Amino acid sequence: MRVDVIVAINFPAVQAARRATATLPIVMTRIGDPIKLGLVPSLSKPGGNITGLSFIPSEVSGKRLQLLKETIPGVSRVAVLWYENPGTTLIVQEMQAPSQGLGINLSLIPVNGAADFVAALATAKKDGVEALVVVDDALITRYRQEILDLAAKHALPVFALFRPMADAGAVMTYGPSAPAIYRRTAHYVDRILKGVNPADLPVEQPTKFELIINLKAASALGLTMPPTLLARADEVIE
Repeated sequence: MRVDVIVAINFPAVQAARRATATLPIVMTRIGDPIKLGLVPSLSKPGGNITGLSFIPSEVSGKRLQLLKETIPGVSRVAVLWYENPGTTLIVQEMQAPSQGLGINLSLIPVNGAADFVAALATAKKDGVEALVVVDDALITRYRQEILDLAAKHALPVFALFRPMADAGAVMTYGPSAPAIYRRTAHYVDRILKGVNPADLPVEQPTKFELIINLKAASALGLTMPPTLLARADEVIE
């Protein structure tokens, strides 16, 4: 199609774009650690045709599990649901160390598509989990309502990364602000269209993180949110 730049959301899209071209500029967004994923050799000097925005999964995952523990102090078993690919799997791997420090045993339930959700949530409940963490990439976000409905059926509070999950009924989300990420993505596209080489554009880390609490969803599950947590929230959905 002779495009001038490709915007790729999440790792599978970046991987596909990289296989398609080594010359067209690729702006990646909503990506975990691009160095560990082999997308760029350095954040400050990406050097090739790929640049954009990423976040460090270990920092976000650790904070999210800490917030979950504050919400449910006695929690000991948490399920993690993710669409299996190298990008999301890296995020799940980065949860291991902080989960051990918090005394949380992770029950891992990867899926390969939307058809796996029913069995995955049934397995989680059978394993005796007390909460569900989702790695909300493009596929999980697309089917968020189906996942949340299944979680509600099994009385599992859901904790996620991006705000749309909280708007749809997750108890809590903590992570980078998606609108802020996409605005910076547009900035990268603008710079490239004005002639800047992507090799010279450092990969950015997000600067705005948001904690969203859905008080209505928490109340429906019988959860009492700590006042200190509510006071720290960027927004409380009532």
